[in-house]
Amino acid sequence: MNAAIEVTLPFWLDRPDVEAMQIAEVAGAVGLTGLWIGEMATFDAFALATAIGTRTPGLRLKLGPLPISVRTPAAIALGASSVAALTGCEIDIALGASSPVIVSGWHDREWLHSAARMRESIECLRAILRGERADYDGRYVRSHGFRLRSPLAEARIGVGAFGPTITRLAAETADEVVLNLSSPQRVAQVRKQIDDYAAAVDREPRHLTVWVPAALRPGEASVRQTANQLAVYLAPPGYGEMFCELGFPDLVKQARSGARRSELAAAIPVELTEQLGAMGSPEQIAARLTAYLDAGADTVAVVPVTAEDPAGRGVLQAVADTRRLISSN
Repeated sequence: MNAAIEVTLPFWLDRPDVEAMQIAEVAGAVGLTGLWIGEMATFDAFALATAIGTRTPGLRLKLGPLPISVRTPAAIALGASSVAALTGCEIDIALGASSPVIVSGWHDREWLHSAARMRESIECLRAILRGERADYDGRYVRSHGFRLRSPLAEARIGVGAFGPTITRLAAETADEVVLNLSSPQRVAQVRKQIDDYAAAVDREPRHLTVWVPAALRPGEASVRQTANQLAVYLAPPGYGEMFCELGFPDLVKQARSGARRSELAAAIPVELTEQLGAMGSPEQIAARLTAYLDAGADTVAVVPVTAEDPAGRGVLQAVADTRRLISSN
């Protein structure tokens, strides 16, 4: 099977921020070589990636999804190139629309026109990564004169895709489509969509990665940790619609009406966490990860649940064992 299993650093609200470093070290120690590094309210993605790359060499670092309304193509390219030069790690980049709370609320930037802005960001960024001097005039993205001293021509550009418009754009213009919080059934649907979209513009099928929360023999604390994080995603555009499709429209309505995160987390049933994750024994985790790969994912990037498994040591070892088993078949 031509498939990969990687690791995504979590944003658990109930864990120390520095656990991200420990998770990266465990991932490297057990032989998982691909590591996704996003950013929310803890570390700057480029700073964290540099710290990880210098402490745990040999990882391929996937930066993002980074919000296109907050970071310009020149800033993204400069940050990624800096990480590569300072660590010696291979670098990929992912872009995302983020949410109105982060883009408009935190950063005072316009969140609208995300599809058009995404297309222009990819076009501008790709040229800069090749080492060309920026000369781009779009409606929402403009850059002139900037040039990387250390190009990243081999860096893959991914897009965090939710909703039909961004999914189609990703299939037509990006190198990789990234899904978060999806069931295997949803992965199968998106696999067909992006293959059809790519074929319509004479492109090869795009690489499809899905982020999957994973917990080894989860107890009450692990279930609660996962639910607390899911509650953050109930309201934002795209994610809310996905939860509705899974059969939980009341939760989305409650979230969008202003309910507190603690109330939402308490209302999330175990069935929802099970639909979106790989939970249980090593054998159950292996079966679930295989289900995602069988559904059409090229890569499964596990998000380790750490409430009862500090730094994800147990679950990442189980995941690494699954990876070796898949590679040998």
